[in-house]
Amino acid sequence: QVQLVESGGGLVQPGGSLRLSCAASGSIFGVYNMGWYRQAPGKQRELVAVITSGGTTKYADSVKLRFTISRDNAKKMAYLQMNSLKPEDTAVYYCNAERRDLDIDYWGQGTQVTVSS
Repeated sequence: QVQLVESGGGLVQPGGSLRLSCAASGSIFGVYNMGWYRQAPGKQRELVAVITSGGTTKYADSVKLRFTISRDNAKKMAYLQMNSLKPEDTAVYYCNAERRDLDIDYWGQGTQVTVSS
């Protein structure tokens, strides 16, 4: 079992930066793939970035070269560093933990990111 809590969202101007954090508890963190998703009003939830248990990272084309996903297994934390933010990045961002071998997913409550002048 994994419980996830996101933090770090807020209001930022275009071109600014935010760092989102995801704190995990309740299970062995290192065996899970960790991902960040986002959902804007009226749109489907989309994958932003993923980092596997082995450390491999993948990004949506829309955020490549701007966002960086990372993890600290000792602290049971995952992060999303967001730079050069655009208004279209505005969404609720969700942390996800996945154990592929057991087909198990866990989700955080989400944190709001608003990019506006």
